[in-house]
Formats: sequence, C-alpha cells, structure tokens
Amino acid sequence: MMIRRLTVSALAIVGIVALASCSAKPRVPKTFLSDRQLNLEEFFEGETVAYGQFQDVLGNVPRRFTVDIDGTWDGKTLTLVEDFVYDDGATEQRIWTLTKTGEDTWTGTAAGVLGTASGVERGDTFNWKYKIDLPIKEGTMRVNFDDWMWLLSDDRLLNRAYVSRYGVRLGEVILFFEKK
Repeated sequence: MMIRRLTVSALAIVGIVALASCSAKPRVPKTFLSDRQLNLEEFFEGETVAYGQFQDVLGNVPRRFTVDIDGTWDGKTLTLVEDFVYDDGATEQRIWTLTKTGEDTWTGTAAGVLGTASGVERGDTFNWKYKIDLPIKEGTMRVNFDDWMWLLSDDRLLNRAYVSRYGVRLGEVILFFEKK
C-alpha cells in the first residue's frame, strides 16, 4: 500500500513537471507587433534599471530582485555591468561583454557562463541563449537560459527568460527594464 502511494505520488510529480516543460515558448517573429526596432547597443548604453523575479513551475515566487545596469558601447562591443540586489539583501555583480557579430546577431560572455551566449535581434524582439553556473545559496547550479526580450517603448523592455536544467523547465525569470 505504501509503495503504491509513493508510485502514484511520483507519477503525479513527473506529470506536472512534464506538462510544465512542454508549455510553448516564443519564436523569432516573421511579423512584428510594432514598427519599433530593438538595437541592444542603443537601448543599453548608459544607465538602465530592471525589476524582476523568478517563478518556479509550480507558480511559487522564491526570489525578487532589482538590477542597476551601466552599459558602454564602443562601436563593436557592448559591456553591461549588472549590479543585482535581491529581496533577501544578497548582492551579485555580473559583467557581460557582448560582441555584435552581424547586423542582427550577437555573442557574449560573462563570469559563470559556459562557452559563448548567442542572440538574434529581429524587429522589436531579441532572443538570447546561454548556459550558466547560477549562484544559489548552496553554491551554484548549472542551468540553461532562453531569454526573450521585447521593446515596449523607447525606454522600456520586457524580458521573459525560460530556465531549464537537463531539458526540464525549472521556471521563468520575468524582468522589466527601464532607461534612467
């Protein structure tokens, strides 16, 4: 009887995780919702602030944060100094070095990122993918990020990042960027 309950519980958990992992993600659009053109080097040059949270697949929000970002563009490389402050008082700094590799393509590196991140701009949308050893209270956790950004106005950008590990979605990071 006990084994049957454990089996049913395990199957229920696997089913929930499988359903959450299968929910649809955005695609690079063929048509656009606006006539705005997102140019990362223009949007992120100077000071930007972001407000965000992580939400797991069960709907829990275990962490919220703000990020002050200082961006510099030298004509080829965009450097983003990101200073995170979490709701529990913890802080973190991540420095991204993004290189424009084509008219609408980017690569990037930052401490903790494995290999090179890559991204594509299309109209008002940007898709950015990378694998990172993400700092957590117990150390680090290796996860994949599939970031989607949409330019809402000249000074506002919405970011939804799908976070997964071993192909299973763990949750999402929702960020709202605003130029200072």
